[in-house]
Amino acid sequence: MKALVFHGPGRTAWEDVPDPALEDASDAVVRVDAVTLCGTDLHIVKGDVPEVAPGTVLGHEAVGEVVEAGSEVRGVRPGDRVLVSCISPCGRCPSCRGARYGQCRGGGGWVLGHLVDGTQAEFVRVPFADMSLHPLPSALDSQDAVLLADIYPTAYEVGVLNGRVSPGDTVVVVGAGPVGLAAVTAAGLYSPARVIAVDLDDARLAAARALGADAVARADEQPERLVDDLTAGTGADVAIEAVGIPATFELCTRTVRPGGHVANVGVHGKPAALHLEDLWIKDITITTGLVDTSSTPRLLAMMSAGRLPAGDLITHRFPLAAMEEAYEVFSRAAETGALKVVLGQDRHDAVLPA
Repeated sequence: MKALVFHGPGRTAWEDVPDPALEDASDAVVRVDAVTLCGTDLHIVKGDVPEVAPGTVLGHEAVGEVVEAGSEVRGVRPGDRVLVSCISPCGRCPSCRGARYGQCRGGGGWVLGHLVDGTQAEFVRVPFADMSLHPLPSALDSQDAVLLADIYPTAYEVGVLNGRVSPGDTVVVVGAGPVGLAAVTAAGLYSPARVIAVDLDDARLAAARALGADAVARADEQPERLVDDLTAGTGADVAIEAVGIPATFELCTRTVRPGGHVANVGVHGKPAALHLEDLWIKDITITTGLVDTSSTPRLLAMMSAGRLPAGDLITHRFPLAAMEEAYEVFSRAAETGALKVVLGQDRHDAVLPA
């Protein structure tokens, strides 16, 4: 089969690799119909994730069809159309029993495209299939559903739930990339008084408006003043950090009110200053986290009911064989306007209600 293989920092190739096979009775093999790219993939290609060994097939998000299932798999069978989650939980360790799947200690967690071959391929072996695969309703488009593999659960769990967004809150989302935009949408499910999006890119701020942000601010134009104006000087109840650089984390700590929450979603590659000399007296809660995907069934139900926009986040679509071109477009998002880049072809004939 063809797959996107990591060969070391700055080097990848769409090339022939052996077809995947079952390695454990709890595995399944899935034919990939839709796959997307993630900012984490770009970090890997740059060499920022040293755990990824050269020769690894990248990718941790997909929709496809089960073609083979191990003898212990009970939840899916060949022919089923499924969502491949970015997290593969064993389901048995103490972390998994507490629904902290991202912290799995039984050989799972974030493994696809990280510790084992991933989804940016024509076929993928999925460990712990009963916990990692979610059957899809027939009417849900594959290229929309793939957004439930990572960005929506991440924004919802690590941003909105960890931040404890509540009705009437003022929510600031710093960073209007794919995960930040998903956080804007997910925060809106909780009826906040207002959602404010902050970014440096005017096109992304326009996308945030279209997805439900009540106000937007450029990060280089003192967004703290807008937050103060809209909250009568109180500050935001929740600040969601969705970039992963020191400046955006520190901006969140400056915009949040006393007693508020800072929910860090962004993946940080450098230390960020924690100004305890200012924060200690403000009773602020700061949370971090890797997504668990425990919310995936709930989000799947909401998307099926039309409560989560999907296609609005997809700016570029490619055939699977154009993987290298898709990476080029996604890596130059400031020039290309790329948000979510989706590859593949939906080979499923949707059955729509009469």
